[in-house]
Amino acid sequence: MERAEKHEFVTSLNAELGNTGVVVVAHYAGLSVAQMTAFRSQMRVAGGTVKVAKNRLVKLALQGTEMEHISDLFQGPTLIAYSDDPVAAPKAVIDFAKDNEKLVVLGGALGSTNLNAEGIKSLATMPSLDELRAKLVGMIQTPASRIAQVVNAPAGQLARVFNAYAEKDKAA
Repeated sequence: MERAEKHEFVTSLNAELGNTGVVVVAHYAGLSVAQMTAFRSQMRVAGGTVKVAKNRLVKLALQGTEMEHISDLFQGPTLIAYSDDPVAAPKAVIDFAKDNEKLVVLGGALGSTNLNAEGIKSLATMPSLDELRAKLVGMIQTPASRIAQVVNAPAGQLARVFNAYAEKDKAA
């Protein structure tokens, strides 16, 4: 990489990390190219991104962001996985690490909060934003549908009574 390319990379990564919700740092030594490709695609499906870069460049990119405190995690062959959804990246990393013991989670950051490996695992067990939204909509819709049933029940009963009188008059 030339100096200008490095500067452009650091600038773009700084902008991405400044707008992201969570960053996971992991060692990837020993993963094959096929495994890394599978990991990247799994992360993309989850809504996150995986980057492998020189530690020095990532540390420069972290400067000025609220996640600057994780700079000490960058030692050895590291990768960063990040997403806007605070659960998507940790969940994808932990799911992939279950099948590939060579991916070792070191820690990460949730905004300005420093997370160790156990914190990342805890985040991975939480439901995603989409799951929480679905539960919330379900909880909101349930009382509304019950109210509609209660309100419509007397009208339905009146309609049956009127229908019964109409049938009685026709029979007479």
